[in-house]
Amino acid sequence: MEDLAIISVLGFSAILLILGHIQPMNKLEIALQNARRAFGSDESSLRLEQLVEEVFNGMGGDVVSRQSGSALSAELKRFDTSRKRVVILGGGTGLSTVVGGNSHSPAWADHPFVGLKQEFPLLDVVVCTTDDGGSTGLLLQTLPMIGIGDLRKCCLSMILFDPLQQTYGLGEKRTRDLVRAIQQIFNRRFCGDAGDRRVLRNPVLAAETALRAVCPPRLVEALASWGASIAPGGTGPTIEPSGHCLGNLLLTAAVFRSAWKGGRRQPQAKDIRAGLDELCRLIGVASGRLHAATATPGQLKFRYVNGVEVYGQSKTSKVRRGLPVEKLYTEFVGAPQVSVSVCRALQAADLIIYAPGSLYTSLMPVLQLEPIVQAIRANQKALKVLGANFWVQEGETDLSPRNDGQGFRVSELIEAYDRNVPGGQQGLFDIVLSANLERIPGNILRNYALEGKRPIHLDRSRVKALGLRPVEVTLFSPEHLRSDHVIHHDAQRFALAIRSLLFLQQYREAGHRLTPSVRTKAAPRRLTTQNEPSRRSPYLCDYMEAIRDRLSLRDIRPAALRQALADLAWENRDIRPEHLDYFQGVRVAPAKRWHRSNEWDNVLGYYDPEDRLIKVHEQLLDRPSRLKEDLLIALGESLLGRYIESRRWLEKDALTDGSAQCYEVRLRPAGGRDCLLTDVQLKAFLRLARMIRDLRDPLVYRITINNHEGFLPSGLLFGLMYAWYLNNAYGGAMEYEMSLLKWRPESLIPYQAKERVRKQALIRFFCNEVFGAPGR
Repeated sequence: MEDLAIISVLGFSAILLILGHIQPMNKLEIALQNARRAFGSDESSLRLEQLVEEVFNGMGGDVVSRQSGSALSAELKRFDTSRKRVVILGGGTGLSTVVGGNSHSPAWADHPFVGLKQEFPLLDVVVCTTDDGGSTGLLLQTLPMIGIGDLRKCCLSMILFDPLQQTYGLGEKRTRDLVRAIQQIFNRRFCGDAGDRRVLRNPVLAAETALRAVCPPRLVEALASWGASIAPGGTGPTIEPSGHCLGNLLLTAAVFRSAWKGGRRQPQAKDIRAGLDELCRLIGVASGRLHAATATPGQLKFRYVNGVEVYGQSKTSKVRRGLPVEKLYTEFVGAPQVSVSVCRALQAADLIIYAPGSLYTSLMPVLQLEPIVQAIRANQKALKVLGANFWVQEGETDLSPRNDGQGFRVSELIEAYDRNVPGGQQGLFDIVLSANLERIPGNILRNYALEGKRPIHLDRSRVKALGLRPVEVTLFSPEHLRSDHVIHHDAQRFALAIRSLLFLQQYREAGHRLTPSVRTKAAPRRLTTQNEPSRRSPYLCDYMEAIRDRLSLRDIRPAALRQALADLAWENRDIRPEHLDYFQGVRVAPAKRWHRSNEWDNVLGYYDPEDRLIKVHEQLLDRPSRLKEDLLIALGESLLGRYIESRRWLEKDALTDGSAQCYEVRLRPAGGRDCLLTDVQLKAFLRLARMIRDLRDPLVYRITINNHEGFLPSGLLFGLMYAWYLNNAYGGAMEYEMSLLKWRPESLIPYQAKERVRKQALIRFFCNEVFGAPGR
């Protein structure tokens, strides 16, 4: 035993020597001096990674490594984190997974007490609130609230054994069974069957029969009270459960109960705080530790490098633009409110962690809240660790602005923060913690590649040039890799890696941090120099109410198409409510009565200016995706109203050359068009459609085309552009036309370069004049 103690002391002495605190000893002198020099050189990150891996594995490959690893593991166990103040920010599954495991996994309840919550008792979790998909999206369509789906996920992941056991006085087995019951209750997804309302009024019914008895009466009563309050006839806002996650409904009920008690129809920060704390106390989560990043509802708007700007977090994963995101905007209904407790936690933190997750939709919206960024920068003592993703994400990081056709590298994640965070990335990050995927078998990587998943590679030299220290370790579970052939963040390994980094920071040379040396040098070059002014957005429920109100005034048959149009508006929130004012109704035309010419297109939906009806072919009723596309095209066409008085093809003999044709339109006078566009806007669009105004008659426009050249009439062009701008999967003809924008300007011949300029101008026109806010 004495020999083992001596080895342990020698091993820990080796670690202290590596970090520069004692002099070389005996026969380890040369090896330890080399290791010490490594921490003062470019090899420091590699040695740091080796030490963290030794914590994971228990021993390394040589005597020094085995001794240092043994000592490090022993000292890590004694490392007191009970007073270490830690804040983690993020959203989505990535955040909840590293906090306490993925509670959506059925196996989570087998080992629920892992992750950062176990390593750091003083853990504050700050959650993104701009989610708009799934159950959260359904709630946002009807209620003035923030996105709460990620808050619900974190509620489950933050459950701790001791608080839950003490709250209800249960034994160990019953406490673990209660965790499983809570997991089943909060993750129950309603599918529209007859039992939905019954389960909503008594949520414990969502758990397995054998687990219901373990639920304490206090918990049963509280959940039933919340569920009943939002069921039909309840005291809160009535919510139809179909399509919802039960946990989201219960959290919504808790928040709105606080608001309605105070006579407020729209929850404020104190209502969100009260609802969260009440729920947390019931399920064994430390009160006051889970925070919404802001209490102000908002939504995301993405600007792509071709100039298209569109709303919607959930839309990024569904729409394949084929171009990188250039800029992210977070639009709120008012000045975003960030709680004092969040800012204080960040200012006092010993460690600030950015959870792995979607670049633009999980963390970036949090860092666009200036009070949060200012609090992070004000804290100069905290170690700040950015958790990098394993895989590129389609719609966000699958296309790099710097590498044609390739996915992001880790340095590009940092550059994206620099472009989109007020003041850039300076002062936000010290270390980038990345997953080491080198040991993953090729067949598993191939299987992921077949699913469209590619690794985000760590480009060390560029990360260092940006002022951060790269650390690459095995953050996934090799056991799960072998058994399940899947790779995801392992909560225990991630937490242990973070703990190791904070532990190693304690043993440093006087005045030297375990953070990049560039802190004492000139700051890295900023990629952007100023921030754009903040944008405002309406409550999404108010937006949808305006949409439904306008649709209620239209004569739409069959009635199901009314909901189809409402769904289109939700999916494409750039559609302004007034866009629905330019048609009287919708009709389905039988095939035998479909007489629309297909000379210039094969679109099965159009706007008829004679009767102001949108008409769709009956075939579309069995083709939902095509129905959406053609409805959008026809809706776009309707915005031009009755702008044309007459149209004609000029006779060939009226032309100087019989090999071409001339198409001519005469506009109605400005006062008789019933058109979204002003006279100036309409004429600007016609010029972009290559129509040339007659010098003698300002209402006449013509275009000359070769006999065999394709042709898009201005109305059809407008409809196709309208649909394509909203979703480039629609208006497929325009995706072909606009593909020119994916080419570098220097690779184009002069004619193509001119066409590229015209197409960019078309996008700007639709961005500013069609989809821009009125009066913008």
